[in-house]
Amino acid sequence: MATPGKHRTHLVWDWNGTLLDDIDAVVGATNAAFAEIDLAPITMEQYRETYCVPIPRFYERLLGRLPTDAEWERMDGIFHRHYTEQRAACVLTQGVEELLAQWGLAGHSQSLLSMYGHEHLVPVVRGYGIERHFVRVDGRTGPSGGSKAQHMERHFMALEGMAPERAVVIGDAVDDAVAAAHVGARAVLYTGGSHSRSSLEAAGVPVVDTLAEAVALAELMTG
Repeated sequence: MATPGKHRTHLVWDWNGTLLDDIDAVVGATNAAFAEIDLAPITMEQYRETYCVPIPRFYERLLGRLPTDAEWERMDGIFHRHYTEQRAACVLTQGVEELLAQWGLAGHSQSLLSMYGHEHLVPVVRGYGIERHFVRVDGRTGPSGGSKAQHMERHFMALEGMAPERAVVIGDAVDDAVAAAHVGARAVLYTGGSHSRSSLEAAGVPVVDTLAEAVALAELMTG
């Protein structure tokens, strides 16, 4: 396993919608949560055009108002229950195993930071057989639905010796770019997850259609 260093590029991978191809499960679980408050289901395209964090703001765009605290708590619980059921059928994004292995063999390091709850994330990543490729795997601690920025800050504090300016965050959400900028890292955004291409392009960072493109670009960006 490669260790973080000052002269190699470090990748910080996102999980949901990036390494894990789970957008169908996410939209299905979202619609289950919407049904709880009699909100009409949305299509994949509508989800990708509307999604944002914090999640209650995403719901506001569709409800026309912020959900009450009670509604949010109920919807969040329903979402996670349905997502857990549907996630079991999800597979890794095409080519992930090879990309992770090749990056490590090239002498670079990589870690994983997700807003999926830490206690659930670690066994799930282990179950897909790719945990060995990462120097660190961190999931969300604390309430769900917020931004990744503070979690990214703590992630880099734990990556001793890793300078953010030598790192590239690869994710599927505008919030990944926001979190990268928060710590001084760069970002590449992938169109296979939670956002439409036009939504991602508004973040002002490179946008790609495959993870192979993201990795190749990340190496160029820090080279």
